Amino acid sequence: MKNKILAAVVLTIIFAFAINASASNGNGNGGQVQNQNQEQGQVNAEKHRSTVANFVQNLLEVADREGGIGEQVRTIAQEQNQSAEITVQAMEQVQTRSRVKTFLIGSDYKNLGALRSETVQTANRLQHLNVLLESAQSEADKTELRAQIQILEQEQTKIEAFVQAEEGKFSLFGWFVKLFNK
Repeated sequence: MKNKILAAVVLTIIFAFAINASASNGNGNGGQVQNQNQEQGQVNAEKHRSTVANFVQNLLEVADREGGIGEQVRTIAQEQNQSAEITVQAMEQVQTRSRVKTFLIGSDYKNLGALRSETVQTANRLQHLNVLLESAQSEADKTELRAQIQILEQEQTKIEAFVQAEEGKFSLFGWFVKLFNK
């Protein structure tokens, strides 16, 4: 019982300190740190957007050359293009979240869930592309499809690592809940 009371007192002190620190962010270099985080988030999101745009463009070129599977490849490219917009928006929202808010209550699980959902859909598209790869007629198109599949798999891995890193961030509320659930 004494440990729980001590934990509550420590939590109150840390909470008061965090609120005071967030109020002074505009005066010191805290605002600069937040701006750097936002720029980093935009760089990652923009890099993903650019990579997917190139992926989509290359898939559309393959779709134009391939007769039988061309329409299916075109559909996958369009779906992945739409998915990229959702992914970029979710990444930006997660990365621009206030550090104080993340410290106090945790990561932006709503947008992290959206990212997880998009990764599952992308995995399904990758699986479909692998099936279509076997049906491609020309060796050049097969080679191009393999290269594009590999690029998308790499992007998928980066997003999954991003989600895991964000979910693994420490939060005071999460720590407090774990303390009382023991």
